[in-house]
Amino acid sequence: MMIVSVIVGSTRQGRFSEKPAQWILEHIRKREGIEGRLLDLRDFPMPFFDQPAPPAMPGRPPYEHDIVQKWTAQIAASDGFVFVTPEYNYGPSAVLKNAIDWVYPEWNRKAAAFVSYGSAMGARGVQQLRETIIELQIAPIRQSVHIPPATLWAHFQGGDVAKGLADLEKSANMMIDDLLWWTSALKAAREV
Repeated sequence: MMIVSVIVGSTRQGRFSEKPAQWILEHIRKREGIEGRLLDLRDFPMPFFDQPAPPAMPGRPPYEHDIVQKWTAQIAASDGFVFVTPEYNYGPSAVLKNAIDWVYPEWNRKAAAFVSYGSAMGARGVQQLRETIIELQIAPIRQSVHIPPATLWAHFQGGDVAKGLADLEKSANMMIDDLLWWTSALKAAREV
């Protein structure tokens, strides 16, 4: 069984991210042989990275923060990821970048996809995340789901978000197909 974790990349009040995160998680859970998990950064309130040694340093002792240890264990248990991310000022949220930065070997040689929203449908935030996760030896897949501003505004106005997300079903399924292919291939390679 492969484990694909959907990471909710915003913790702010009134956030939109949990709606597309739940939506994409439901799609993942429909796939045979896949365990979909939700990793909500609200459940992992990590301090900003402040350690003397970076996570990639060989021989580095484990970090002592309980929440960081729990987060790291969840990343280690996952075979692939979907990052649900807002775009803030041309980039991902600071809380998501911080959560990514606490971990290194547990990310390595796994696949990731993106669901985004915000200015330019979150595409610029995803572009920055792609560059970051390549450094972590994560394979970003090409296909992403970019949520149009009308769906985001519907959330803030109390409107119908589900209809806007339903319009993205085709691109979501294409993204999941690609993610699962890469996740399977990389899991098999890691087990050799």
